[in-house]
Amino acid sequence: MSKVSVTGSKRVIDDVIEATYEHHSLHVTDYDERYEGFSPGESLDGAETVNEKLVTVRSLESILGVEGDEVDGARPLDDEALESELADVRERVNDLNDRRDDLQAEIRDREEEIERMEPFADLGIELDLLGGYDSLEVIVGEAKPDAVEATLADADGIDAFDVFAGSDVVAIFARPADGADEGVLQDSLVGVDIALLEVPEADTSPGEYVAELEREREALRSDLEEVEAELDAVREEAAGFLLRAEEQLTIEAEKKQAPLSFATTENAFIAEGWVPTETFSDLKAAVTDAVGDHAEVEELERASFTPDGDHHTEAVADGGAEPAAATDGGHAAHGDDDPPVVQDNGSAAGPFELLVQGFGRPKYSEFDPTLLVFLTFPLMFGFMIGDVGYGVLYAAIGAFLYSRYDGTFRELGAVALWAGGFTILFGIYFGIDVFGYHAYQLLPGDVHWPVDGKGLSPADIDWALSFLVASVLFGLVHLNAGHVLSFVSNYQQHDLKHALYEGGSWLLILNGAWIWVFSQQLPGPKPDFLYESFSLLTFGMVSFDTFPVPVEVGYVAIAAILLGIGLLAVGEPPELAEVLSPIVNVISYARIMAVLLAKGGMALAVNLLAFGAYIGEGGEGSFHFIFSADYLEYIQSHPEEYELVFAGITTAFDPASIGAVGIVALVGGILVAVVGHIVVLALGVTSAGIQAVRLEYVEFFGNFYQGGGDSYLPFGYDRQYTADEE
Repeated sequence: MSKVSVTGSKRVIDDVIEATYEHHSLHVTDYDERYEGFSPGESLDGAETVNEKLVTVRSLESILGVEGDEVDGARPLDDEALESELADVRERVNDLNDRRDDLQAEIRDREEEIERMEPFADLGIELDLLGGYDSLEVIVGEAKPDAVEATLADADGIDAFDVFAGSDVVAIFARPADGADEGVLQDSLVGVDIALLEVPEADTSPGEYVAELEREREALRSDLEEVEAELDAVREEAAGFLLRAEEQLTIEAEKKQAPLSFATTENAFIAEGWVPTETFSDLKAAVTDAVGDHAEVEELERASFTPDGDHHTEAVADGGAEPAAATDGGHAAHGDDDPPVVQDNGSAAGPFELLVQGFGRPKYSEFDPTLLVFLTFPLMFGFMIGDVGYGVLYAAIGAFLYSRYDGTFRELGAVALWAGGFTILFGIYFGIDVFGYHAYQLLPGDVHWPVDGKGLSPADIDWALSFLVASVLFGLVHLNAGHVLSFVSNYQQHDLKHALYEGGSWLLILNGAWIWVFSQQLPGPKPDFLYESFSLLTFGMVSFDTFPVPVEVGYVAIAAILLGIGLLAVGEPPELAEVLSPIVNVISYARIMAVLLAKGGMALAVNLLAFGAYIGEGGEGSFHFIFSADYLEYIQSHPEEYELVFAGITTAFDPASIGAVGIVALVGGILVAVVGHIVVLALGVTSAGIQAVRLEYVEFFGNFYQGGGDSYLPFGYDRQYTADEE
């Protein structure tokens, strides 16, 4: 990327903006008022008018519900046609929208009046009978008749009363006692839960009045449908124009507001920004063709990519012909010196840029870790879930998002597709696991799957410990990759000494510590599964006997640790406080195994509740689901061969003697299975997904990556609905 400046007379600022806008390569940086005599520029004449029109167009699009797929092709739109057609569309739409608002308000009024009158229609008493008495007090409200009657029976100020009740409302007529104060009826009902209703005024009976209101409401709804139909017709007719107008006005607004980022004086301006180095000559030629020698385009510095540290720049002389001298940050007249970033990781890894940007877009000077996230995130996610059934559902959700949406949701869909695919692969590896059920048991003959489950049943407990070792080894490889990147970037940015201090020290400590852990030195405190797991994971091809780590290697590992600590003490003394982090960070990857067992255990629990399970081979075998009442009876009759874990809900259903209890049990068991697996599916995203992202962000990125870069946003617009006038 090259830092460039465009300097010229204000007389040609419009032409310069037009030329740079059409070239669509200059990432403009904002002027930060660092120069005496310069001030931020002002919008060009007409900017306010353009913005007002743009607001109008977007308002009309919102009213009509215009989306982006109602254009029959790109074509020019001149200012005169835009002005006249916009005025016509605005008048028609505003008139229809006002009518729609009025009709909706009238419908709401009718509905409120109906709601107010329905209780009185329910009572069936004429409205004129609910008031106007000299010797009676009347109250209408929503209350329980029994509570009202019990309260009034004990009231001192009431001589007589009568209560008329509808389904949810009561009308209370009461004659006050001699000498009672006005309002004694309401005072007597203070302890009753009653919501008082105001008696409306109407010339007809409540029922007839409600019926009339409903007829008026339906008529208004019919009128509203006609207006909605007219708006739909206007939308079909004007959608293409509005989208073209929005695009045209957006382009004009961007051009007229461009000087806000410039440094200006009364007679001159300076615009600065970044362009891809290979496009600089074309940009300079485009500006020169537009304004001649009234503006000058100069290359100030040239940034070269290095995977870490501050980006390397070279000051450029003679208008950008050749670099003049290297600097530690280069020169920038105004704005942020960091070049913007374009991430381009191809169609496969590209969607994983979303996960990287969740931490922070890479700086121009940093290695973009998207490819590594693409290689590791689905792997971790798939291993933690490891189920063909869940993997198919994740992939289906991903395919739906990928095919139906654009932007972020499409990228999430692609990530879900990859994660679902690896979940299926590991589900096959774990014994063709389908929603927690080992489908390999259905294979004909004496076929035995190499991996018998996830370590949840007594027979395969060794697999759980092996997966712990596998998680730690993956973490070791993952962190080595991060430290190697740190080493390489420090070497490229500085020298070998800095690379050894800041990257090599941690590589020595990390690998020395874990080689010692797996060595035969001091084997007593070390658990046997550390070594036995190699034999299990490689199906017997590698064992402790054939793959020992000799005692001598343990001494070499200790030496590497001490050397790494020494380098750290010389080069980065403050980091000695974190000298144990290589061990702690690798152990953090044990969460992969933990989530694997947790999700597998949840799926097992769901199936156990729904279908029941037993353990064969004297309590040392694997879990097997029961499913049927006949088989449950067989299991219970052979306790010497089988250990019943749980009978299951669905096993109460016997097809031979169908009963109400059995049907309820069958439906209930299926419901438990469906809801349970949906919960496991959802928790898989929140647990496996979050834990995988955490390992990427905290343990992996923390070794070499900071983020915080800016996206490359060139000044210009990719036209979609309009075309330049011929």
